[in-house]
Amino acid sequence: MLMQLNCIFFLCVILSSLFSCTNSTKKHALNRPENELIAHEITEAATLNPINVADGPSMYVIENIFQTLIAVDPFSLQLTPVLADSLPIHYENAQGEQFYTYKIRSGAKWDNGEPITAKDVEFTLKVIKNPKVDDASSRTNDDIIHDFIFDNNDPKKFTIVLKEKYLKAIITSGDIPVLPRYIYDPKGMMNGFSVKQLSYDGDKLANDTTIIKFAEWFNSEKFQRQKEFIAGSGAYELEEWITGQKIVLKRKEQWWGDILKGTNPLFDAEPKKITYQIINDYAVAVTALLAENIDVIRSIPANKFIELKESEKAKSNYNFYTPDQLAYYGFGINCKLPKFSDKKTRQALAHIVDVNKIIELAAYGMGKPTIGPIYPGNKKFYNNDIVPYDYNLETAKQLLAEAGWKDTDGDGFLDKILNGKKEKFTIKITYNQGNDARKTMATLFQEEARKVGIDVDILGQDMSIFVDTKKKHDFEIYIGGFQLPSVPDDPKQVFYTTSATNGGSNYVSFGTIESDSLIDKIRTELDEDKRAMLYKRLQEIIHDEACTIFVYFPTEKIAIHKRFINAQTTTRRPGYWLAGMKAVEAE
Repeated sequence: MLMQLNCIFFLCVILSSLFSCTNSTKKHALNRPENELIAHEITEAATLNPINVADGPSMYVIENIFQTLIAVDPFSLQLTPVLADSLPIHYENAQGEQFYTYKIRSGAKWDNGEPITAKDVEFTLKVIKNPKVDDASSRTNDDIIHDFIFDNNDPKKFTIVLKEKYLKAIITSGDIPVLPRYIYDPKGMMNGFSVKQLSYDGDKLANDTTIIKFAEWFNSEKFQRQKEFIAGSGAYELEEWITGQKIVLKRKEQWWGDILKGTNPLFDAEPKKITYQIINDYAVAVTALLAENIDVIRSIPANKFIELKESEKAKSNYNFYTPDQLAYYGFGINCKLPKFSDKKTRQALAHIVDVNKIIELAAYGMGKPTIGPIYPGNKKFYNNDIVPYDYNLETAKQLLAEAGWKDTDGDGFLDKILNGKKEKFTIKITYNQGNDARKTMATLFQEEARKVGIDVDILGQDMSIFVDTKKKHDFEIYIGGFQLPSVPDDPKQVFYTTSATNGGSNYVSFGTIESDSLIDKIRTELDEDKRAMLYKRLQEIIHDEACTIFVYFPTEKIAIHKRFINAQTTTRRPGYWLAGMKAVEAE
């Protein structure tokens, strides 16, 4: 009883500190002043620097502060101009170089009143291409940009040059979060370099003292989270960041984009404040939701989502949405470890994964099975001819035996000689703590693995540690997910061999000579029919190598307070556009 009282007291303390829910300060959601919106986040943003960013929670905040030349409309999923006055004019030369000409909107300006010009775009590209700036995830895609041409007659007009055809050429040329030079390089340290020079001589410049000095300045802590050093052309600015609790954005009183309100959702900025409330426990988050201390929440665990939909209190205050997610869940196997180096071992592990049971118990039926990283609803590119690994323990045992795994000492667990030493077949599975679906997946895998003689240990990690573990390849098997873009997907970031070592997201170290060749062709093939055939062959190799065991595409689970009269959801992460949500005026 004492333990229960302590737990209740602890929960109350958390809720009180996070939401100020004492009797004297608690406010009903409808009484929040000036159209304030509070959105839940399970994980805190790592940075508010749009060049250093490599995680989703950071990106969701950043997109309210910074603007790109063009972007994907969150609802139509079509490319739309933002800082640019239109989509670019495109042409190519005889050498195959691709030229994309843009012009900055006439009214676009920085917070100090200065107009946004081509110089700011050029500066941003130079930052991205600085070999010492911490932006490996950006540089992987932007390495195809290799020159920048000013228009001598118009300071707002310029051309970005790509060295070759590329399936994501338009979005690559324009999806650039433009930085104000007066904030990020007041001393003009990058003035002496050009985009072309940095593109061709980046490695040589890595030891240049000015390059190093600027990178140290730009990578420093102040540009990651101090509001005086975080500035963009978007509708919002950072007001407050309390570590582990919340990030608060304040709408600018004089924002240049107001003149374009209603032209597309990216110029709609309704809330006066947007607060990202960090609660890394969904049980606590749901409690806060029921108390109406949260307006928007996504990725609700399936069991809790079902409970909320059946709650009269929740139904009276919230609408519930289940759009498809452009993301997949799966088991990532560290293919470089000796125990997993044999393909048959990895295929055996795939046969002990009961996909249907996982969808039933982990996703409560809200998911679509998949054989690979392509969304099953994408009929043109998804390879339906691939036969999934069926749940079959006998097949798993046979493949393990063929790979040399046997129980030689009769202890009930398989073993094998690796590097001259007998090793028991043990696996450590890691997942991000607080994610019940992934924990269930790990538990089900553990139960099935034991039946074929594999001992599995499960480790839940804080999200920041979990992300770092993947980046360092310091895992055996992890359970995670990958988000897919709403534009044509370039598989290089996740599946190219060099993306395992150059800051990419190939955490499992997948890759063959053929798969790299296919990815190179996919990146430059603009004909959809031909590209579909390349994608399908790549899926066959990914499936056969089994470095990742793909399980399912989940259905998103979102709740939005009914006081927002125009709330919409989308397959584009995070599943909604917070800035566009308009609340009913408080009575």
